[in-house]
Amino acid sequence: MSIHSLLQQTQQASAAVRALSDATKTHLLNRLADLVQDNEAVILAENAKDLDALPDTDPKKDRLLLTDKRIADLANSLREVAQLPDPAGQVLLEREIEQGLVLRKVAVPLGVVGVIYESRPNVTLDVASLCLRSGNACVLKGGKEAHHSNLALVALIHRALQEFQVPEAAVLLLPPDRAVVNDLLTATRYVDIIIPRGSESLIQYVRKNSLVPTIETGAGVCHTYVEASADVEKARDIVVNAKVSRPSVCNSLDCIVVDEAIAATFLPLLVTDFTKWNVEVFADDAAYRILCDGAHYPNLKHAQPDDFGREFLDYKCAVRVVSGLDEALTHIQLFSSRHSEAIVSKNQAAIDRFLNEVDAAAVYANASTRFTDGGVFGLGAEIGISTQKLHARGPFALEKLVTEKWIVRGDGQVRW
Repeated sequence: MSIHSLLQQTQQASAAVRALSDATKTHLLNRLADLVQDNEAVILAENAKDLDALPDTDPKKDRLLLTDKRIADLANSLREVAQLPDPAGQVLLEREIEQGLVLRKVAVPLGVVGVIYESRPNVTLDVASLCLRSGNACVLKGGKEAHHSNLALVALIHRALQEFQVPEAAVLLLPPDRAVVNDLLTATRYVDIIIPRGSESLIQYVRKNSLVPTIETGAGVCHTYVEASADVEKARDIVVNAKVSRPSVCNSLDCIVVDEAIAATFLPLLVTDFTKWNVEVFADDAAYRILCDGAHYPNLKHAQPDDFGREFLDYKCAVRVVSGLDEALTHIQLFSSRHSEAIVSKNQAAIDRFLNEVDAAAVYANASTRFTDGGVFGLGAEIGISTQKLHARGPFALEKLVTEKWIVRGDGQVRW
């Protein structure tokens, strides 16, 4: 069957999803959570096939990995989404205008949501659950790295849909071949929105080639600015967490920006933890002198111009020493992807300026950027982190999977 035929079936199935009651959608997702937990062994076996194909040194391996705990977290996330209020059907405005017409503006599902993503099988369940809860069908284009995992998860989604008499086509998993991407990006008759989630190259490709409206998510070049007044111990903990807790995700730290007044005190504090995790540091001249001559950090390189503004997705980071807040703000404005940015400081005026002036989807004071996540923010799950400004910004979650419809009731009114 052609890709367009499959997409047409999904568009037709979207009507069945849109017609589901709030209670039915809740029960369906809770049933899917049970199926995920009950089939943990099957999921792990299929995930192992994907993992075996990647070398241990590939940073995508952590994103691909499913464990008992991660599967339990996925099931819990499904249950959390099931309990969230349905955004579709909410009345946003109601009024009667002079001509006697009664107007209502209501939230309605987007229709068919296409998501292109790479080596993260959890996205399969996140997207499907958020779309079904909000009354949308979805088209999933996962990467070849996670194909076995995605097949196993979509099979469980289809079982749940069957039990509730919903067409399986409501959640469509496309083949992993890159050739189908252009079919999806040009399917304006069948797909209402495309959301790319992954590398900067993927996002740029979709932006340039999609005829379907697009919302960008995924790429994160995240900075932490250690300001002159910072508690250096607190700053160390924040920076280390942001870099090493899960370096392959988009909210991890890519660049440390440190005030020159505190650099010689702060940077050596990173040596023990960064050595433990074998973090490769790309340092500007000032940071290099401190880390090499004074702290003898072994895994150190001189930063090149393209190391700033680089999303590492690995145990690597850049370091830039600045003269103060103004230079830090200028650096972040120049190199940020507008995902998540943080300041560590005890100076309230500096904090307020940073939070007000930094242009990003999430800004932090004295906390790790690793918190930028739909589940952590209480949104149940997310399709991704939107770094653009139209329709959605930050965690792209349930409440953003709707659009608006005007419903007008009259009694014979005409307009000349």
